[in-house]
Amino acid sequence: MSRTKKIMLWSAISFSALLLICVLFLLMFDWNRAKPWLNEKVSEATGRRFAINGDLILTWQRAEPATGTWRDWVPAPRLSAHDVSLGNPEWAKADSNMAEIGHITFSVNPLPLLNKTIVIPSLQLDDPNVALQRVSKDKNNWTFKQTEPSAWTLDLQRLYFYRGEITLKDEVEHIDAKANIDTLEPSAVNDFVMGWKISGTYNGARIIGDGKAGALLALKNVDKPFPLEAKLNVGKTVIRVNGTITKPQELAAIDMRLYLAGASMADLYPLTGITLPKTPAFSTEGRLIGVTDKRGGKWTYEKFKGKVGDSDIAGSLVYEAKQPRPLLSGTVVSNLLQLSDLGPVIGADSNESKKERGVAANQPANKVLPVEKFTTERWGSIDADVKITGHKIVHSASLPIENLDTHLKLQDSVISLSPLKFGVAGGNLIGDIKLDGRNNVIKAEAKVSARHLKLKQLFPTFQPMQASFGEVNGDTSLSGTGNSIASLLATSNGEIKSLINEGTISKLLLEQIGLNIGNIVISKLFGDKQVQLNCMATDLSVTNGLVQTRTFIVDTSDAVMYVTGTVDLAKEQLNLTIKPETKGVRIVSLRAPIYVTGEFTNPKVGVDTGVLALKAGSAVALAVVAPVTALLPLINVGTQEENKCTALLREARSKPVAPPPGKTYKAKAASKAPAK
Repeated sequence: MSRTKKIMLWSAISFSALLLICVLFLLMFDWNRAKPWLNEKVSEATGRRFAINGDLILTWQRAEPATGTWRDWVPAPRLSAHDVSLGNPEWAKADSNMAEIGHITFSVNPLPLLNKTIVIPSLQLDDPNVALQRVSKDKNNWTFKQTEPSAWTLDLQRLYFYRGEITLKDEVEHIDAKANIDTLEPSAVNDFVMGWKISGTYNGARIIGDGKAGALLALKNVDKPFPLEAKLNVGKTVIRVNGTITKPQELAAIDMRLYLAGASMADLYPLTGITLPKTPAFSTEGRLIGVTDKRGGKWTYEKFKGKVGDSDIAGSLVYEAKQPRPLLSGTVVSNLLQLSDLGPVIGADSNESKKERGVAANQPANKVLPVEKFTTERWGSIDADVKITGHKIVHSASLPIENLDTHLKLQDSVISLSPLKFGVAGGNLIGDIKLDGRNNVIKAEAKVSARHLKLKQLFPTFQPMQASFGEVNGDTSLSGTGNSIASLLATSNGEIKSLINEGTISKLLLEQIGLNIGNIVISKLFGDKQVQLNCMATDLSVTNGLVQTRTFIVDTSDAVMYVTGTVDLAKEQLNLTIKPETKGVRIVSLRAPIYVTGEFTNPKVGVDTGVLALKAGSAVALAVVAPVTALLPLINVGTQEENKCTALLREARSKPVAPPPGKTYKAKAASKAPAK
């Protein structure tokens, strides 16, 4: 044998012997002697008290998972530690631990160590007891002290719990909850290996839930997503999911069925961070698809269906993590929409409904306008671009609303509904609404146009109007400041204009307003008839919530009615006077001004008793002299005045205007009715 071959042979024998000695040393070494060194190094790295209080044992096994190559024959060290504890930071209780674990077992693939990568195929925790705490946004016990970036990387592939308990006390989100985790028996039909039950409180509301999942972090293989099935009740809110997650440590992709239900969609904000409107009780179910990226990802709630109150809803919504705010976009459609289900959006639902959705029942019994405040502090958390459609609206018999179509946008705390369309009485209302919530008090602007509203459909339950025809057109421009519908209207400024320039109206209705008793009797005996409506024109100014009549006139071929006075939106008070003036002969006419006064909740209609007494007294006096002439004071010849509409229609066609929110409207002088 040559010298070179001898050297190579002895080198190989020496290396093998050295390797054997190392293996024997590792196998025979009492690793408990290394515990003080390990405890010290881990405590130093984490800034916490760390201790392995039981035995520390090293064994060897084949590397996992199997690859079918020579690498499978490279033995992997498997460490086992009993009674392990990790302490809390200094601000927590000194004698308490963040984690206490009965038994930790994990293996390490040796070959990746050459590339400074610690690959742990599986980490098993037996009887873990983990207590998580947070006392402020920047102080919690699960964030360890900052260290210099390490050249080493950790690749934890699977995490198993056996009979564990995790508690969370979060003073920021007001959570006090406990989860019990255990291993599930393997099944041939699914990959669930862990189950849990959770209980506790969140913002004072009770939490209860359960679920099951695959081996946590077992998602390195994209072709085999991580299964998840869970149900969680937080107060009245119910969340159910059933699907898969790819790479849960990154939330790389989600594909699952998501069911949501609760007392109001607004209650989802603390759980999702998404600003949604106040609603009645709701439930929805659809497919949730999500992917993450450096900006935060994109999530789609696809083809969901459900109910809000008694209304059906469906559609698709997309949540995108963008800068400076995330964006919620999509469409929501209701084929059958209960008008009352829109009430909570503006706080116009009943006190009973408010209690059901967890809101203080603060609507005064003597107030009509909603006083519930908008939660503007949430408007800046997200932007929105959503189209909303209600194909058919179910309403009370007195409200002729047919459908709804609007485009809602929320950007930088400013909400706009443009356009906001309602089908009403055979015509439509088209609005442009803007609510600026960037300051403590909302600045609001509203422009609303009424087009082609049919007279008889506007009053579907009022029989004298059912034979009438003609169309109502009008425009409103208002601005105001406040954090509720009531406060916005109480500070509103602007103009309201409307007109009817042709049509007919019930003669009986006019006679009733004019107190023409004889003609009312004749109409009841021989039937009602329609009279020509030359025009109805209104021109109202609004100054600091006080609506004043500049022009309010109804001109027909038989009579003219003038309406004057005010409507106080701040005090919800009516103070109107209706003065009828006939154009022809009226027998037994007790024509007198009519007063409409009182609160919105209890309006009162009265007649000027002084005028009635004067006419009645004159009739009695004449009856003493000559009974034939007793009817003369009650006969109203009237005045054959020209059509009042020409100038009024020209003025009413000019668009109303409103000052910027918070500015006072300078109203023009009110028009005066001719002296009678």
